[in-house]
Amino acid sequence: METTAPTPDNSDRLLLLDGHSLAYRAFFALPLENFSTTDGQPTNAVYGFTSMLINVLRDEQPTHIAVAFDRSEPTFRHEQYVEYKAGRAKTPDEFRSQVSLIFEVLDALRIPRLSVAGYEADDIIATLSSQASELGMTTLVVTGDRDAFQLVNEHVTVLYPVRGVSELVRYDPDAVAKKYGVPPERYRELAALVGETSDNLPGVPGVGPKTAAKWLTQHGDLDGLVANVDQLKGKAGASLREHLPQVLRNHQINKLDCAVPLEAAPRDLRLGQWDRDEIHTLFDALQFRVLRERLYATLSSVEPEAEEGFEVELSRPDPGELETWLAEHASTPGERVGLAVTGGWGRGTGELTGLALATGRGPAVFVEPAELAEADERALAGWLADAKRPKAIHEAKGPMLALAARGLTLDGVTSDTALAAYLALPGQRTFDLADLVLRYLHKDVSGGADTGGQLTIDGSAEADAARDLAVRARAVLELAEALDRDLERRGAARLLQEVELPLVTVLAEMERAGIAVDTDHFAELSSSLGAQVRDTEQRAHEVVGHEFNLGSPKQVQQVLFEELGLPKTKRTKTGYTTDSEALTGLLAKDGHPVLAHILRWREVAKLKSIVDSLIPMAAEDGRIHTTFNQMVAATGRLSSTDPNLQNIPIRTAEGRQIREGFVVGEGFECLLTADYSQIELRIMAHLSGDEALIEAFTSGADFHTITASRVFGLPPEQIDGELRARIKAMNYGLAYGLSPFGLAAQLGIPAEEARLLMAEYFEQFGGVRDYLQGVVRQARKDGYTETILGRRRYLPDLTSDNRQRREMAERMALNAPIQGSAADIIKVASLNVDRALRERGLASRMLLQVHDELVFEVAPGELAELQDLVRTQMSAAYTLRAPLEVSMGTGRTWQDAGH
Repeated sequence: METTAPTPDNSDRLLLLDGHSLAYRAFFALPLENFSTTDGQPTNAVYGFTSMLINVLRDEQPTHIAVAFDRSEPTFRHEQYVEYKAGRAKTPDEFRSQVSLIFEVLDALRIPRLSVAGYEADDIIATLSSQASELGMTTLVVTGDRDAFQLVNEHVTVLYPVRGVSELVRYDPDAVAKKYGVPPERYRELAALVGETSDNLPGVPGVGPKTAAKWLTQHGDLDGLVANVDQLKGKAGASLREHLPQVLRNHQINKLDCAVPLEAAPRDLRLGQWDRDEIHTLFDALQFRVLRERLYATLSSVEPEAEEGFEVELSRPDPGELETWLAEHASTPGERVGLAVTGGWGRGTGELTGLALATGRGPAVFVEPAELAEADERALAGWLADAKRPKAIHEAKGPMLALAARGLTLDGVTSDTALAAYLALPGQRTFDLADLVLRYLHKDVSGGADTGGQLTIDGSAEADAARDLAVRARAVLELAEALDRDLERRGAARLLQEVELPLVTVLAEMERAGIAVDTDHFAELSSSLGAQVRDTEQRAHEVVGHEFNLGSPKQVQQVLFEELGLPKTKRTKTGYTTDSEALTGLLAKDGHPVLAHILRWREVAKLKSIVDSLIPMAAEDGRIHTTFNQMVAATGRLSSTDPNLQNIPIRTAEGRQIREGFVVGEGFECLLTADYSQIELRIMAHLSGDEALIEAFTSGADFHTITASRVFGLPPEQIDGELRARIKAMNYGLAYGLSPFGLAAQLGIPAEEARLLMAEYFEQFGGVRDYLQGVVRQARKDGYTETILGRRRYLPDLTSDNRQRREMAERMALNAPIQGSAADIIKVASLNVDRALRERGLASRMLLQVHDELVFEVAPGELAELQDLVRTQMSAAYTLRAPLEVSMGTGRTWQDAGH
């Protein structure tokens, strides 16, 4: 069967989708536990539906479109047959909460959605497809309901999903006939004979599609079959005669209504131009980073929004002329120049293959560093390193690494347009230059360059590449001006200039330095963990009495719930969930030893995978060079990749062994770690101004013990480990926007008990309660929260009429000021420490920032001075009413240096 999309032509193409059918398939195709926002909103149905929608828009390129949805009211079919669809299971709550999100996606994409009381989505599709056929329009119907096969004709094709909604099979008249043995106009009659379980329409017992197709072919149609029913032989014939009334009823009920009263006709459903900002806001909230990239990359049917391109007067100076060009065009005091580079970077190094500069007046230059004459390279190096020559660049850290690999230093960057956009749009996950240029300037970064006849590069491909890079440099320059204005309006200009931009250089240096690793230790640890994986697996097999795959959810389900008969967990499409949270709860409830073995196996297997991933990441210098990301977390927190150093566990003995593989490098004395003690709680005390909480910090006693003492009304010496743990969970939970239900789950206590505990806490620390309530109230008024340095988190969903979206935004509003302020402080601390290291001329260096911890490599004889320097600079990063406290440790390994 043909499954590839046809080559689209220029005729009108109407795309009709069955919304509920496709969304429901997506819900069960994608694991619920893998698709939810960080605040717990399920997104598997809306993600799967949106992904399918983007694919079909890309592949079919329709000119007209609509999505039809069922309504909750009974239809005419229920009136004819009260048991219609009566056997269907209750719709999961997790699915219902996503339907309104799907509506929002469609509205943002300007795709009409239709529903009519008393009719099903199939009827709406049938009406529109029949009208479109009369107009000569090609119609494509995307649905998971086989009743739509009766609509197929020379104008109408059904795209039927298989494997969830990721693959669509095309059904034209020939495909329907080949699949079912009857033409599309007979499919309804075949379905009446065979029945439809999902609609609770039973078929003739003992009669399958092949028998039904044979009868219809022999007798012409259902009327002919009924007229000759007495002539049918055997059990099948007798069964049909016995159940003939229900066949006729099925035939009446499964007929699609082609006369639904609709306000829109096919010609009215033209695919509209969607709102870019609305898509950004919605996809940010849903955390659909990959889908947004696919949307922008594939939807060529959307009308271009660019009003114009960029023009540059591009030249490539002859040897010895670059210095003259720079003096003439790129050395006017205070005049910023756009900079763009090509090459590759990562793992602490890079390669520079091309560089373009563009001025706001038009002249631009392209150079290939490998071909520069010595005098030109000196001139370029001097210009790049001159802090008085202002420059704008996009995503500066990578180019810095590429330039540094050639011995070139980049200074004087007054705008990194990606970082600026991140501060303006912190909820966004990607900051593509072309998208930002289109969004802010309404220009196309790919066109409009005028070489002015000055460019002489052999080969059109090289010329195009040079032109594109120069246009990119000019686009960055103009975008920087627009973003400067936007950041001034948002109050974030100082944050960019004083924190984020200087931090780029610090992070680049940290990436170049990397951290030394002991690969032999990692190899031994991998072997040890592998043995533990096998031992744990064997223990699980012995408990159960046979072998099974502990990594297979299906086999684990079979063992736990079928063979052992353990209490059922949450129901999923594939059975009952076996995620770690569910199995941990089940272990506490039931205590079966196989549960402990499964959980232990998962933990050790995960640790082994972390170790195995670290070994090949060691570069030739014996060091791992992670990549720090400034523009991922909306709160301002740094993250890291390749490897993700924040993913290295420290709560288990095996996890701590991983840190033992990170060691001091040759020529250095030891590692030094320094981190902030309870920084989030100190910020919460500072922001809330709660005197009792501030006093708990300044008393010098254990903070959690003191707060527990106040809440429970007991002397500090009577606060045992359990009471302290409860208040510790409360203290940190409030800083993360924890709800009573979340606290109950974390402590393993009833929700009502957790609610009472929170009430008792707030009775003692009323300032915290007032602060948290005020944060949400003010954010709802302003539309954003702010950190101590003015970093904003925009939360438009605080006023949403969608309860899930609104509650999600409220949790973000509670969390963002505290987490964002912690991010601000550690960034300022990093800058202060780096500046002090350079001023004192120390050889020690900063290697890592992980959460609230800084890791240093200490040069011989510098430990005492470095400790004093780090403590002073970190403590002075910001003045809190609950003063910052710095803890330190030293050792040969990262683990030894812990404290």
